[in-house]
Amino acid sequence: MAVPLERWHVLSAEVMTAMADWRAAHPQATFSEIEAALDERLARLRAQMLEDAALSSAASDWTAQPSAARPTCPQCAVPLQARGLATRRLQTHGGQELTLTRQYGTCPRCGAGLFPPG
Repeated sequence: MAVPLERWHVLSAEVMTAMADWRAAHPQATFSEIEAALDERLARLRAQMLEDAALSSAASDWTAQPSAARPTCPQCAVPLQARGLATRRLQTHGGQELTLTRQYGTCPRCGAGLFPPG
């Protein structure tokens, strides 16, 4: 899956427009207030970019990969067995929530479950 550059361009334009609108509505804002408003808007863009990038990774659905290329158990180093899709909600450094639905796996040797990174 390719990273959705077009969507990122649209979101970037939305951030710039929203920031221009905010600035017009707050002409007396201090530098710190401007920075906080910008950080808030960029945090949303950053979260969407993180979510899209993670979901475009081969790690999001590794079931079609040969066994040797599949994620392995960090304890046993054995390739994981697919156990279906799982959804995780994560929070970014900017406090934004994102959702990742990816293949979940378990180790056939020790039984540990893993939501592979990447």
